[in-house]
Amino acid sequence: MESHNWSEKSAVFIESTPVQRFIITLIIINAIILGLETSQSLMQQWGGLLHAIDAIILVVFVVEIVLRILVHRLSFFRDPWSLFDFTVVAIALVPASGPLAVLRALRVLRVLRLLTMVPSMRRVIGGMMAAIPGLGSVMAIMLVIFYVSAVIATNLFGEQFPDWFGSLAATGYTLFQVMTLESWSMGIVRPVMEVYPNAWLFFITFILIATFTMLNLFIAVIVNAVQLEQHNELEASQQVVTTRLDEDTQMLHSEINSLRSEIQEIKTLLQR
Repeated sequence: MESHNWSEKSAVFIESTPVQRFIITLIIINAIILGLETSQSLMQQWGGLLHAIDAIILVVFVVEIVLRILVHRLSFFRDPWSLFDFTVVAIALVPASGPLAVLRALRVLRVLRLLTMVPSMRRVIGGMMAAIPGLGSVMAIMLVIFYVSAVIATNLFGEQFPDWFGSLAATGYTLFQVMTLESWSMGIVRPVMEVYPNAWLFFITFILIATFTMLNLFIAVIVNAVQLEQHNELEASQQVVTTRLDEDTQMLHSEINSLRSEIQEIKTLLQR
């Protein structure tokens, strides 16, 4: 019983708003420190202090993770967000020396904990994860469009412009640049039009389909998934509130019935 009470109190403490804000503040400070550590001049002057603060923050993160494991136990490892936090903190504990020196650069992943700590960010990431099936279909369509367009462009322009359209790979990269609208007109299309005056028909059609249609569809799938995630979260919170109201109502009815019974007993005693 005492263990259960301790677990509940610890859960309330860890999930409380002040503690969550404190952890978020530490994450932001840690992010700033990791950025400052990229400056050699600052490290020469303040390196010891920055390393000390970084170590203290890491200790706090470890304590927080340990407390969450003790409170939630196996359910901690069933939660994807908790597993992400655990992995990010665990990477920071790996000795960054020898063949593992590359892991030192991965310390910046601790900044990504903001995605799990801030509810609004977590909803967006959850929506994006839920959108993956729909995005897969959109990406498959874009892949087909890219392949067909690359074959056409290679056959049409490959002979005169082998650097841009000499192979499917080169053409695919060129079309990707065109799709992003980065120097597509002056850098690619106008030089091609000097040799092939009607080339604008192909490129304009490709931009209308790949850029303005498919990319907007790509964004629409993500937006729809985020809205659905918010709707589901709102429904879940409403369900919790409804459940609590039902429990309170049942408790109130029980107390009223108990009072009625007591009043009836008092009346019976008075009548005697």
